[in-house]
Amino acid sequence: MNTFPPALITSQTPAETLAQAMAQLPLIAILRGLTPAEAPGIGQALISSGFAIIEVPLNSPEPLQSISLLSQQFPQALMGAGTVLNAQQVKDVHAAGGRLIVSPNFNPVVVAQALALGMVVLPGVCSPSEAFAALAAGAHGLKLFPAEMISPATVKALRAVLPPQAALMPVGGITPDNMAAYRAAGANGFGLGSALYAPGRNADQVREKAMAFAKTFCH
Repeated sequence: MNTFPPALITSQTPAETLAQAMAQLPLIAILRGLTPAEAPGIGQALISSGFAIIEVPLNSPEPLQSISLLSQQFPQALMGAGTVLNAQQVKDVHAAGGRLIVSPNFNPVVVAQALALGMVVLPGVCSPSEAFAALAAGAHGLKLFPAEMISPATVKALRAVLPPQAALMPVGGITPDNMAAYRAAGANGFGLGSALYAPGRNADQVREKAMAFAKTFCH
C-alpha cells in the first residue's frame, strides 16, 4: 500500500489502470448485497482503509445505481461490477460509470465487450485451460474461483506455467488467516467477499475489517 488514501488513477489504458490500482492495494472489495443508500458510507470506509478496487455484484439490489454513486464519489478508485454474465451487462456497467468487469466464469463475449469499451476485465477461471484461454482473449488478470477448490499448491502450479505478468486473484473464502499461503504460492492479490462486507454490516464494521485485511496484506 503506497499512499493513503488512494492516489488518483490517471493511467490511460485498462492494463495501466489495473496495475496502478494493484500497486495501491491488490485487494478487491466485493460488495454483494450493497444497496445504493449504503454505498457512500461503505465506499468511504473502504477508501479510507486504502482500498482502490471495488466491485458491486450485479445480483445486488439496484447495482447500477450503487456503481454510479461510487464512481462519482470516488473517481480515484477502480469501480465496477461483479457477476457479469453477458455483453449487455458490460454495456450497462460502462454506462453507469464503471470501469471494472469481474465474472465468475470465462465468457469470451464478455471479455471482448469489456475490451471494446476500454474496461478492465477479470474473468473467473478454475483450470489451466480456462486460464490460458482467458489470457489469450485479452483478460487483464484472472479471478481464481472458487478459491475453496483452488489450493495454494494449485496456485503455485498455475504460476509456474502462466505468463509472469498475469495477475492471479483467488476469490472465495479468503480471510486474513489464509492469505499468506496463497501469496507464497504466487497469488498477486485477492477478492474479498463476506469476510469483508455482508448485508447489514455498517460502515464502521466494514472499516475495521478492511483495515485488518490491509494490515495483514502489507505486513
